[in-house]
Amino acid sequence: MSRIQTTFARLQASGRKALIPFITAGDPEPGLTVGLMQALVSGGADIIELGVPFSDPMADGPTIQRASERALAYGTSLRIVLGMVREFRKHDLATPVVLMGYANPIEAYGVADFARDASSMGVDGVLVVDYPPEECVEFASTLKAAQLDPIFLLAPTSGEKRFAEVAEAGSGYIYYVSLKGVTGSALMDMDEVARRIPLIRDKVRMPVGVGFGIRDGESAAKVARVADAVVIGSRIIEEIENSPRDEAAARVTAFVRGIRAAMDGSKEEL
Repeated sequence: MSRIQTTFARLQASGRKALIPFITAGDPEPGLTVGLMQALVSGGADIIELGVPFSDPMADGPTIQRASERALAYGTSLRIVLGMVREFRKHDLATPVVLMGYANPIEAYGVADFARDASSMGVDGVLVVDYPPEECVEFASTLKAAQLDPIFLLAPTSGEKRFAEVAEAGSGYIYYVSLKGVTGSALMDMDEVARRIPLIRDKVRMPVGVGFGIRDGESAAKVARVADAVVIGSRIIEEIENSPRDEAAARVTAFVRGIRAAMDGSKEEL
């Protein structure tokens, strides 16, 4: 059983939902990334999504775009990001790490080499925003052969055909995008999220995480009532962006701890 599967099984047994925070590797500077990952865990993160900076992040709003720009200004490459995961693994062997990014850096690295190196460095899953499942059967197979979970997005516009494709190619969990648009762009429609999650679960039979539009404890708690995981990114990046660098880790821990408390409190209202 993978670290991701083990994490969801443990949480399910205790009646809790997964908290999956996102940060961009190399932001605000590469030397702080591992400490920020540790800060997320200290705050209650169950899985970390680590963004691989890219010059044209089409699914990301301005907040995460700025984070990518800052990271790229320091020369943060995919190879450097893998080294950050390796360093994180020296201190944490339990928390799953999912790389989230775009196809170009992986293809430039070489898919087979990337899968091999990511696995050896301690990565658990990979989410490539611009790799739809119907176009990357071979990529998903390569990841699975390296003991990596290929994780896919589903959107409000996804239909049963896409559900079936994701169920076939994916593993680990599903990332359901709660709104039409880029990250951090709008408030989610919770009624629509609550309606869609059972439909996805019925076809995909994997844990479903919900992201885009979650900014505080209240919205996280609402999502935790209907989904298996809460994914939050832009709001954490804002916390990092607006903090003095020597205070960023502590502020991230405090923010994530508040989200975790709100999510855990919500289970009593189910």
